[in-house]
Amino acid sequence: MSGPTVSRSRTVLSEAVVFAYDALNANRARTSLTALGMVVGTAALILVVTVGMTGRQYVLRLIDAIGVNWVFAEYEGAAHRISDTTPDPLTIGDLNAVLQQVPGIVAATPIVSLEERMPIGASQEDDVQVLGVYPDYVNIRNLIIISGRFFDTRDMLARNKVGIVSEKLAVRLYGSTTWSIGHEMKFSGLPFTVIGTFRERVDTFGQSEITAYTMIVPYTVSRFFIEGEAVKQLYFSVRDRSIVVPATAHIRQVIQSRHRPESTYLVNNLTRLIELADKTATGLMLVLLLIAAVTLLVSGIGIMNIMLATVSARTHEIGIRKAVGATRQAIRLQFLAEAVMISLSGGVIGVLAGLGLPLSIRFMTDYRIPISGLSAIVAIAVCAMVGILFGTVPAVRAAQMDPVESLRQE
Repeated sequence: MSGPTVSRSRTVLSEAVVFAYDALNANRARTSLTALGMVVGTAALILVVTVGMTGRQYVLRLIDAIGVNWVFAEYEGAAHRISDTTPDPLTIGDLNAVLQQVPGIVAATPIVSLEERMPIGASQEDDVQVLGVYPDYVNIRNLIIISGRFFDTRDMLARNKVGIVSEKLAVRLYGSTTWSIGHEMKFSGLPFTVIGTFRERVDTFGQSEITAYTMIVPYTVSRFFIEGEAVKQLYFSVRDRSIVVPATAHIRQVIQSRHRPESTYLVNNLTRLIELADKTATGLMLVLLLIAAVTLLVSGIGIMNIMLATVSARTHEIGIRKAVGATRQAIRLQFLAEAVMISLSGGVIGVLAGLGLPLSIRFMTDYRIPISGLSAIVAIAVCAMVGILFGTVPAVRAAQMDPVESLRQE
């Protein structure tokens, strides 16, 4: 394309933009009302992306609080349901074998689960869950120690009869988590000294091994109440999230090799839960984006209707411009520029509104709401496309008007 042609095209475009601005400025109320739909649609698009990212971040934080580097193993039973099959549960030997053969494990604990009805209050009894674990359990499960302390390796090796109780159990028994420290609780006639209280970082509502009324004691002490080396579960914590999946497969292989072929064991992690949360957040975001897209579509149709009405109302003006030498291209560009300017002005205001709300929340609270700059760029691009798409029909109609017939219109 030659230099004069480029210069002439730029002149035509700049004149079209100037004429469009003057026309819109002369009808500010109509322009503002027409752009309002784009403001709402664009702000909705920005907020939808923000809500989707915030929801995903919130769910992942909850899973992180449970423990993303966590691998658990549990005996399920025999693959062939034979009534006289001898149970083949997990043992402490399995835990030791995994620690020796699987690299990358930084913490491990067996879980022995016991239950007994204990007096709760003056004249009531309730089931209390007693878990026998290693000291590493507090880190693997990300427990929060509210008061006191968790038992350590010395307590376990010395078989000290100590335990920590759940927050709800401490409040129910002693009215306070602090006042529970130093009190004694009897389990099967054996007295345990309460040395701490705890709660889960994320409440699992009794769906995990921890219930509302739970006491945790050293594994070596829990052996007093059971025969053999069988344990209910094994928990492992690996060094890095990237090796959770291969470590899970390796742990499964080691455990299975130590037991009968027909015995089945559940060895799993929270990776699938993270993937499910990701897919759910993405699906929700897509649905909300579809709603925002419909809003933008309706706004585009509104722009087209207003522009068609504008073309009809300005027929005489179009005839005068053509009579003094305006080309069809110039007329078309003018009305197309008007549609794009309406759409973009609404889009810019919508983007500012959509970003302003999460930014204000970030300034007023400590919660860091994620903000996507890409969503703002996409929103502006979509607004420009809507203006071009729905402004083309009115612009073409204006360009095709006959100048003689247009001048006759009053």
